[in-house]
Amino acid sequence: MTTEAVTNEPGQRPIGVAVLGHGTVGAEVVRIIRDDVTDLEARIGAPLELRGVAVRTVRDDRGIPQDLLTTDAEGLIARDDVDIVVEVIGGIELPRKLVRTALDSGKSVVTANKALLAEYTGELAEAAEAKRVDLYFEAAVAGAIPVIRPLTQSLAGDKVNRVLGIVNGTTNYILSAMDETGADYAETLAEAVRLGYAEADPTADVEGFDAASKAAILASIAFHTRVTAGDVYREGISKITAADLTTARALNCTVKLLAICERITTDGKDRVSARVYPALVPREHPLAAVNGAFNAVVVEAEASGRLMFYGQGAGGSPTASAVMGDLVMAARNRVHGGRGPRESRYADLEIAPMSDIVTRYYVNLQVADRAGVLSAVAAEFAKRDVSIAAVRQEGAGDGARLVVLTHCATDKALSDTVAALDQLESVIAVTSVLRLEGSAE
Repeated sequence: MTTEAVTNEPGQRPIGVAVLGHGTVGAEVVRIIRDDVTDLEARIGAPLELRGVAVRTVRDDRGIPQDLLTTDAEGLIARDDVDIVVEVIGGIELPRKLVRTALDSGKSVVTANKALLAEYTGELAEAAEAKRVDLYFEAAVAGAIPVIRPLTQSLAGDKVNRVLGIVNGTTNYILSAMDETGADYAETLAEAVRLGYAEADPTADVEGFDAASKAAILASIAFHTRVTAGDVYREGISKITAADLTTARALNCTVKLLAICERITTDGKDRVSARVYPALVPREHPLAAVNGAFNAVVVEAEASGRLMFYGQGAGGSPTASAVMGDLVMAARNRVHGGRGPRESRYADLEIAPMSDIVTRYYVNLQVADRAGVLSAVAAEFAKRDVSIAAVRQEGAGDGARLVVLTHCATDKALSDTVAALDQLESVIAVTSVLRLEGSAE
């Protein structure tokens, strides 16, 4: 069994690849490897050869020779003629075991598994470093959109202060459709499932778990600090209403599920914040125009300023494109003796609690339609130094609502204010609270 990284000179033996998984992405990766033989060899400097594909069941309808299929993933990884392992299974525990086995065996790994990386990047990076092999994962964050490589290489000499993005196509499709049609959440989700934009069980997407995993990866890379999914504050979109979108339009905003990773400096001390939640986004902000199942990531750095990466964030072909980019890089490194970027965690910054985060807020209240309500509501904001920027009154009678837009305040101050508003006799219910991101303030 090979135990150390193997270096190939141009013209020497082919680079052997094992693919773990043959779903939507895996099938497309296998197709590209088999169809683009000549181009891949020219780009790499040596032939790229598929050694096998690990699957749960061997069937004759997969479109590839059965002698390439195996249910023994560990046996495939252990082969001496396998140099690089591509993991596109999904899940955590089985992929963790297989990826760790590959790395410990001196095989480079390419993975699209954001949930795995969000939990075990540190363990896997250390395993890769111990054997001096590559661990690439461009496809784990935004499908075909190149984000990881720009952060680790193009911006390696810059100081990144903020990464802000739409990184989940399902939720972006739902919110875009609600904005365009005026339909409610449940109706739009059902249509998204029917059209294939949402899974039958959409929990990972609509409750923000998928985006939180991606935020953890982005924050870890941008701020040279290990951030796990558990460090990411998370809210989903299931409580967003058609009324929220209507009010957003009146404020010249839309609603997007955002992954936000930023450096927070207080009293000269840097900390990291990573969070996912639906937020109002002004129409003039570039992310407001990202609709449907598309993704976009905005990076703000000191020297380069604002950079935006936009494109298809999911799907077999787009994700396979990112996997193949990593595969070519890993194969080139095998041929020419190089290595890709290692994990960078020198900064080791503290994770800032959500209570310390400062932003603007939109608060929607159902209130009694009588004199003195506005002054009572305003007093609760003032008690906690939450400054009100604007107030809208909508409806009358039992349907009377107050929509309050604040200036910047801490999350704790706003949370305390909302708790106090819930206790007011004149407030029937606090129907929704959204943050406002991307405004000029």
